Amino acid sequence: MGPMRERAFQLAVLGIVLATIGCDRATKRLALEHLADRPGHRFLADTVRLQFVENRGGFLGLGADLPERARTGFFVLGTGLLLLGVLASSIRYRARGAALAGVALLWAGGVSNLFDRVARGSVVDFMNLGIGPVRTGIFNVADVAIMAGCALLLLRSGVQGTPRDAEGPPVP
Repeated sequence: MGPMRERAFQLAVLGIVLATIGCDRATKRLALEHLADRPGHRFLADTVRLQFVENRGGFLGLGADLPERARTGFFVLGTGLLLLGVLASSIRYRARGAALAGVALLWAGGVSNLFDRVARGSVVDFMNLGIGPVRTGIFNVADVAIMAGCALLLLRSGVQGTPRDAEGPPVP
């Protein structure tokens, strides 16, 4: 990739990070304003539900019952350290292409949820998808970005056997 093209891709990655955080912050604010302390809303024959939840735990509420100090340590300090590690690894191993886009999505979603944990002590979740009794947990835009980032990294690793692009060393 030439220098101009690489610079354009880096700017696109920065755009992904800023757009992800911005969309997540805006939708969480809308959820606080329009869904908190109200019954949920159902759309598309109950395929989409909007319902306000304050998630004190992690994925699907895991760890929500931990004592507050342990929960804060694990979800604030642990997540912060993990995000710093992801950023440092992507810089050290010069993540490029799909791997860099995956890291950007994962990092942006993680940072936005971390902001909630620091500011509120919980993460605002409000979306649920499903058909009949088969439903997702309640999630937010940052969670979608995290999952999309992980999927990109997994797909990238499956293409070449390692999570990297042809031009750089492996990304852990």
